[in-house]
Amino acid sequence: MGWLNDDVALVTGANSGIGLAVVRRFLAEGARGVGVLIRNAAQADSMYEEFGDKVVVTVGDVRSPESNAEAVDATVRTFGKLDTLVGNAGVWDHFASLRRYEGSTLKATFEEVFGVNVLGYMLAAHAAAPALRETRGSMIFTLSNASFYAGGGGPVYVASKHAGVGLVKQLAYELAPDIRVNAVAPGGTVTPLKGPQALGRENDRLSDIPGFAETVADAMALGFIARPEDHTGHYVLLASRVNSPATTATVLQSDCGWEIRGRPVRKKAQ
Repeated sequence: MGWLNDDVALVTGANSGIGLAVVRRFLAEGARGVGVLIRNAAQADSMYEEFGDKVVVTVGDVRSPESNAEAVDATVRTFGKLDTLVGNAGVWDHFASLRRYEGSTLKATFEEVFGVNVLGYMLAAHAAAPALRETRGSMIFTLSNASFYAGGGGPVYVASKHAGVGLVKQLAYELAPDIRVNAVAPGGTVTPLKGPQALGRENDRLSDIPGFAETVADAMALGFIARPEDHTGHYVLLASRVNSPATTATVLQSDCGWEIRGRPVRKKAQ
């Protein structure tokens, strides 16, 4: 038996990166099944090939109320209930600074990034809340070290992730005592997080930036760059009723020590 034995989850943005790693880990921890909301219909088949009848896939846009409602309905219809919502779909701005924008591009980028990173979470929460109240379940959102510190992106992305902290706290306040609301804040991770279409970066992945992994690893206190599976234990902990029943409005940072980034120079052994 795992920590999530017989639980049912819904994960948005589950076809790659941290979302896919969470699906794998939840099932390994004994989950009955996982609903997934993904945007790319071509990847639905690969999800079913890997997980079979342990998943139910909804293809849609996290910015759509209808897509979120459909994903919740499909999950509950297939597996009988919903215990945990994992809001995970995200988009990154590739460090686009304020100076590089024209007014129309800034507006379009803001609407796209906030639409996915903030509105998408809010719509998922709205759709899932009734089912989660029935099971006294929980919501978990993927944030970022950029939710607390500058430098993890440009002003649009960093602002969206700071907004995520406020969303977690307000939802935890409004939905208590029936639903716990928490988050995980990964640092730089080897993940195919894409950029915004408004900047023409929709096919550019974070993990493909030359030297990205080495630069991040060198800056981290722990001396390595995380992979998606390195964060999944936090999601399991927060989803577990037995292991975190008193935890809500909390953000677990999983960033290799970003706050104390940089390592002291140590003398080599003689």
